[in-house]
Amino acid sequence: MGFGHPVYQTRDPRSALLLELADSLGGKRVTLAKHVESRVVALFKELKPRHEIHTNVEFYAGVLLETCGIPRPMFTSTFATSRVIGWCANILEQAFDKHIIRPSAQYVGPPAPAPLPAAHAAQEAAQSDQHQGGTP
Repeated sequence: MGFGHPVYQTRDPRSALLLELADSLGGKRVTLAKHVESRVVALFKELKPRHEIHTNVEFYAGVLLETCGIPRPMFTSTFATSRVIGWCANILEQAFDKHIIRPSAQYVGPPAPAPLPAAHAAQEAAQSDQHQGGTP
């Protein structure tokens, strides 16, 4: 969405850097984004005066991706690609420390489905192989 962040309760410093870069590139999309940001922040301040909301890194990242000519359907994969180094660093850190780093959040979604009995799972696998032209 581009607003709010669980860690940065004030303005996300990454967003400020991306805004500065967007400003240097200029254009109608940057002008519109700055207007939208100011309106959303002002409206939110009216609705919830004790809770601040600011743009996060995704807001101006999207503006910059579009300004650079990257098609919208590629935004998510481009954004994720930029995070791969951090994900790899987490993996290396976990491997080095020999323990899994668990987030503090708790999953509150639906429970996982019950596992199938082994005989039933083997029968389904055999049927799937037959449908795909494999040998059982």
